[in-house]
Amino acid sequence: MADRSFTHSLIKMKKSEIQALSVEQLKQNISLERDRINKLKFAHAITPIENPMRIRQSRRLIAQMVTELNAR
Repeated sequence: MADRSFTHSLIKMKKSEIQALSVEQLKQNISLERDRINKLKFAHAITPIENPMRIRQSRRLIAQMVTELNAR
């Protein structure tokens, strides 16, 4: 349950929160979010998920974190 709230909170990260993360935290969060998006896509392919916008939000968050990681 705690893992679910942690990943749910990742979706709503602000740019300043992403910038405050260390390089290792960024790498870890990117990995977690990529796993999460794969699970969401798989679940959505089998049966439509309740909120398909989560896939888009997850993709955008990954892009923001990768951009910040590359900027360092």
